[in-house]
Amino acid sequence: MSRAATKRARQRWLRVVVLGLVGAFLAYPLYALAEFSVRFPLTGNYSVDAWTRLFGAGDGARLQPLYTGLINSLGIAALTLTMMFVLLLPTMVWVRLRLPRLSRVVEFVCLLPLTLPAIVLVVGLVPVYRFIATQVLDTHAIWLSFAYVVLVLPFAYRALDSGLSAIDLGTLVAAARSMGASWPTVIGRVLLPNLRGAVASAAFISIAVVLGEFTIARMLARENLQTGVMLVNQAAPQVAAAVSLLTLLFGIALLVGLSYVTTPHRAKKRS
Repeated sequence: MSRAATKRARQRWLRVVVLGLVGAFLAYPLYALAEFSVRFPLTGNYSVDAWTRLFGAGDGARLQPLYTGLINSLGIAALTLTMMFVLLLPTMVWVRLRLPRLSRVVEFVCLLPLTLPAIVLVVGLVPVYRFIATQVLDTHAIWLSFAYVVLVLPFAYRALDSGLSAIDLGTLVAAARSMGASWPTVIGRVLLPNLRGAVASAAFISIAVVLGEFTIARMLARENLQTGVMLVNQAAPQVAAAVSLLTLLFGIALLVGLSYVTTPHRAKKRS
C-alpha cells in the first residue's frame, strides 16, 4: 500500500472516530432523557406510564397546559413563517436588484438579534405587548409571532442569502418581467422553485427556534410549548421529560429532512 493510500486510510479512521465520539456525546443526553421518562426515581422500576399518560390515557386535566402550549406553538410557527417570508424574501430580492448598496445595512439589521440576549428583547417588547393587552384586549399567545419573527430573522436571512447567491437573480427576473410577469408571479413561480432548498432551510430552522423558545413567552406571560412543559414538570416530571425528548427528536428530524431536501438540489447543480 502506497503512502498516499495509507494516509487516506488513517484520515478516514480518524474521521470515523471523531464522528463517533461527537455522536456519543450528543446521543447520551437523549438516552438519559428517555431513561428518566420511563424510570421511577424512588423505586428504580421501569414503566411506560408517562408515555401512556402523555397520549391521552388519563391525567388530561393536569396535562392541559401542555396540549394548549403545543397548539399555540404550532399556530405561532405557521404565522411566524408567513410573516417572515412575506417581509424578508421580497425585501432581499428588491435590495439585490435595485439597491445593492443597502445590502450590508439589511444584513446588519437582520443579524442584529443574534447579539441581543432574549431578556433584552423582552425589555424592549414589554411596552408593545402591554399596548396590545390594554388596547386590543387580547392576550392570546399568537401575538408572540411578532417577537419570534425578530428571533428567526438571522437564521432565515443566512439561508435565503445563500440561495439567492447561488442563482442568477437578475437574469431570471429580467426574463420573467420581459414576458409580462407581475412581481408576485416572479417571486411565486420563478424564484421560489429555484430557492426550494433555501426556503426549506429557513422554514425548518425557524420552526425549531419557535418550538424551543421559552424566555420571551415566560416573561410575557404567554403559553407556548416550552412554558407548558415547565408547568407539567412541576406535577409530572416524567411526562415533561417525554415531551422534551419528542421535541428534540422532532428538531433532529427537521435537520435530517433538511439534508434530504437540499441534497438533490446540490446534486442537480453539480451535474
